Amino acid sequence: MPIKLLTDEVASQIAAGEVIERPASVLKELMENSIDAGATSITILIHGSGQQLIEVTDDGTGISTGEMELAVTRHATSKLSSAEDLFNIQTLGFRGEALASIGSISHLSISSRVAQSSVGTKIIVEGGRIISSLPIVQTQGTTIRVENLFFNVPARLKFLKKDFTEKQANLGLLTRYSLAYPEIQIKVYVDDRPIIQTSGSGDRREVIGNLFEPELARQMIIADGLEHGIKLEGFISPISITRSNRKEITFFVNGRWVQDTTLSAAVLQAYHTYLMVGRYPMAVLFLTLPPEDIDVNVHPAKAEVRFRSPEHVFSIIQRSIRKALLSSSPVPELQSANTFWQSNSVNQKLMDPAWEMAGDLNKHTLSANNDQRIIQNSTQNGSHPQGFGGIPLLRLVGQVGAAYLVAEGPDGLYLIDQHAAHERILYEQYIRQKDNRLVSQQLLEPVTVQLTVAQTEMMAKQLPILGHLGFNVEEFGTNAFLIRAIPAIFIGLQPETALKVLVEDFEEDESPLQQEVEAKIIARVCKRAAIKAGQLLSNEEQKQLLADLESCFSPRTCPHGRPTMIHLSVDLLERQFGRKGAR
Repeated sequence: MPIKLLTDEVASQIAAGEVIERPASVLKELMENSIDAGATSITILIHGSGQQLIEVTDDGTGISTGEMELAVTRHATSKLSSAEDLFNIQTLGFRGEALASIGSISHLSISSRVAQSSVGTKIIVEGGRIISSLPIVQTQGTTIRVENLFFNVPARLKFLKKDFTEKQANLGLLTRYSLAYPEIQIKVYVDDRPIIQTSGSGDRREVIGNLFEPELARQMIIADGLEHGIKLEGFISPISITRSNRKEITFFVNGRWVQDTTLSAAVLQAYHTYLMVGRYPMAVLFLTLPPEDIDVNVHPAKAEVRFRSPEHVFSIIQRSIRKALLSSSPVPELQSANTFWQSNSVNQKLMDPAWEMAGDLNKHTLSANNDQRIIQNSTQNGSHPQGFGGIPLLRLVGQVGAAYLVAEGPDGLYLIDQHAAHERILYEQYIRQKDNRLVSQQLLEPVTVQLTVAQTEMMAKQLPILGHLGFNVEEFGTNAFLIRAIPAIFIGLQPETALKVLVEDFEEDESPLQQEVEAKIIARVCKRAAIKAGQLLSNEEQKQLLADLESCFSPRTCPHGRPTMIHLSVDLLERQFGRKGAR
């Protein structure tokens, strides 16, 4: 094919695709422009997922009339004048691409006035072409309105995720920038509802309490340090507050939100031996270092950076967090189980295959959704729930380590994880009750629960499902909900704990409309309500737990697929004691 020069329109759309990937990309660019303009107040309006409308208004320095058309021209910027400036960047924006990129794929209008002028100017851009420019009356500052994003790039529209997911991306970004700039008053309205309102007082702990909850803000630990000219400050969560993923580990480098696996790894290394496997801390950390020691011109969206001395950055993060953790709640170092077993003289490879899980877990483990359907069918047909991986009648021997039950069966010894077993019992009881008559327990006094901005959006979508599952929950002000009743089966669980667990582990692509959402919700609440490792049980409680587990349809795994028991066969025991041949 012959080589052709691309038209300006196609070239602009290609360039825009590198900078603007989704509505959250627009928000990021406009927020950073307002911050660079010295704004002390920023108001943001979002309709739908942001594809319909994003409007950002600030009280910054504004754009003069003579520079308005230049502002929407590609590679026009006030922040660079030479190539050398790329290695001394002290502003968030510098590439001169954002407004031009946004204007090429949307209906864009910019209204602005500088302090030295008595009138402002409004410019309208559609698909990269300036439609009009006219004088207007307005206060000092800038209002940028972006409508019909990707209207002329239908291929890009197809790759946008569900509205729910895009909203979560928007709110996640706005939450991070609210934390990073507590001195700026930020107001966010989504579909005319106030979602974020910060005071601009400069108190970051106050912002944490506003966006998350006051109790979390009170418990967050200050982490700070200064090494090799690198300054670290911010907040980390105590070891008692964890999340199921890394999404709430946030880094700002010289005021810029960045996503860097090395930085996250330094945080996790600092928490090593303190957290259970699969659990992650919360962290909001801010690195400040000389501009010449960092390269921000790595990615068009400016989401990645490179450090001149990454080992020094890793070191200050790890040391500062470790020091903060030790000073807030000293925990003795424990030798990990892996180290212990590796140092043992017995070769692990000689582990006898008779040390087996109680049944073929790969064969019998069910997804929460399939598990729910099979249990419901067996209940409706009146059949005994004993099904996949049924267990024999067991004779209780006792409790070990306040975490495991020891029981004897006709074919050997069973070690039962009391927490996983109770999860399974609660889950199946709940499933059976749900399709008959689920009993709700009214609370003597309604309980108010404060959620994060992102969790509020999730919870609002789930209210009808929660009502079907025996919860009576209603919205109660900004980012708050009122619990009036919970399922009677969970009456021992704190209502606020039950509600928070419903949203804390949802991934961004999960939607309340998915078929298996009820099963996931039930499994999560059961996990939190189940008895815990370390909880001493009376002899009667142990016997009841065994009896309830024996009556379960799928007693060998918890609803999440973890084994509830390990089986030590008689054959294994005889060989271990030398009663049946040499080992």
